Amino acid sequence: MVANNGKFAVVLLSGGLDSMVAGGLAREAGYGILALSIDYNQRHRVELRAAARVAEALNAIRHIVLPLDLTAFGGSALTADIAVPKSGVGDEIPVTYVPARNTIFLSLTLGLAEVAGASDIFIGVNALDYSGYPDCRPEFIDAFQKMATLATKAGVEGHPIRIQTPLQYMSKADIAREADRLGLDAGISWSCYDPTPDGKHCGLCDSCRLRSKGYQEAGLPDPTIYATQP
Repeated sequence: MVANNGKFAVVLLSGGLDSMVAGGLAREAGYGILALSIDYNQRHRVELRAAARVAEALNAIRHIVLPLDLTAFGGSALTADIAVPKSGVGDEIPVTYVPARNTIFLSLTLGLAEVAGASDIFIGVNALDYSGYPDCRPEFIDAFQKMATLATKAGVEGHPIRIQTPLQYMSKADIAREADRLGLDAGISWSCYDPTPDGKHCGLCDSCRLRSKGYQEAGLPDPTIYATQP
């Protein structure tokens, strides 16, 4: 596998704004990109088409879409017949939280990184403007990094795979500005948890509200088409 400067990273690519910017920062840092998206039969599977667009825009060496049907577990508005809340971002962990999703996805990403010989994993988690998911916190990433070092051949041999979270302490406005600075077309990304039948962002779910808020606070034009303005 050929990489820029002989180094490459696995980017966990959902198709959303955050993962796109994380991938853009990996590219800017000189990494060749191996993109991994998980098809977990999510309600907003349209994001997988966005992930393909983003992978192409990032000049990914390869884009893997891995099927993993989490509707067999359910337990979330994204994987079960549970309504996506539209009343605004609250203080509780919302029903759009998919149980242990980042733990599961990072474990798969770690396996791919080790097989591919990647030195780094990039994931677009952040803990400022977000929906309160516990697996987006820096404490979780730190714990996963320790586990990854212990659990892999690469780690035991003294060259552990690094978990990179360049957006960890960014606001959504910061992320919108980074997308603009990197020359990324945010309009090809997808954030909405509950797309309308005609393919628009609903405008009212937590993810739409946070995305819109970020662009407003950044003072940048929002390229997103919303069915209802947040």
